[in-house]
Amino acid sequence: MTDTAANNRPRAILPALEKIYLPLDTFAETLLRVVAGLLLVTHGYGKILNPFGAAGMVEGLGFYPGVFWSPLLSATEFFGGIFIAIGFLTRPAAFAATIVLLVTVYFHGIVQGQGLGGAEKSILWAAITLFFAIRGANSQSVDAKLGRQF
Repeated sequence: MTDTAANNRPRAILPALEKIYLPLDTFAETLLRVVAGLLLVTHGYGKILNPFGAAGMVEGLGFYPGVFWSPLLSATEFFGGIFIAIGFLTRPAAFAATIVLLVTVYFHGIVQGQGLGGAEKSILWAAITLFFAIRGANSQSVDAKLGRQF
């Protein structure tokens, strides 16, 4: 049997440190979600200004018709990023972002032949968005304030 703290977490090797990092638990998760969302917004900003601008690129990846997929990509990055940042419909927004990011892993790693070095940033981003797709938002989110999560 594992010796655990009252919150069902493993006990710290240095118990004095629990006073530092346990109160920061929710803050750190919220910070990761907000930063990830805002960076997706920043990345999608140029696309949302010209939602059909990536039509050729998405068709080059095999997604036809580009006039359908390009605005969907734009909305996923821009509006999905906003939703992730504020914690609204967090799971579906993060799931959609994960799909987009897995396509960028394929694009950079395979299509452009950059291998792991070219895809590593997208892999990291996909892991972050997958975390929120599975976990949802925490108590510091619109979802929590509404009392509902998807």
